[in-house]
Amino acid sequence: MIPPFQPNGYLPPGIHEATWQQAAERLGINSHRRALLLGLLQALHSLRQSGCRKIYLDGSFATDKERPGDFDVAWETANVDPRLLNTTLLDFSNRRQAQKQAFGGELFPADWEADEHGRTFLEFFQTDQQAIPKGIIAIDLGTLP
Repeated sequence: MIPPFQPNGYLPPGIHEATWQQAAERLGINSHRRALLLGLLQALHSLRQSGCRKIYLDGSFATDKERPGDFDVAWETANVDPRLLNTTLLDFSNRRQAQKQAFGGELFPADWEADEHGRTFLEFFQTDQQAIPKGIIAIDLGTLP
């Protein structure tokens, strides 16, 4: 379940488990956000087909911001066959421009190093740029439509 946003616009710290439907209903509050959800769903179908079982949704999309610029995802690499993955999901060039164009957001392997401190993307996503803890949403890809 996805808890209410805090006064700062973030979810409470932690990883909040949700189905696709729960996340879509909670975050798809306007046409802009619903358009981002369509691109996200397309990317998640590719991840699921390659063996991925869970993703972690972050960025301004996982806040109360009305018009987030995009979404950020960390995806679990266990069981993923990269040969079955849409190659765009492995293209990190040009600040992930191909991912943004294809899906409307950025997607990173959850266990890859995200910063100079050695934090993984899963860890990195749980704080903001000022190191304030924030929550993220875990989605079981078995719940996709």
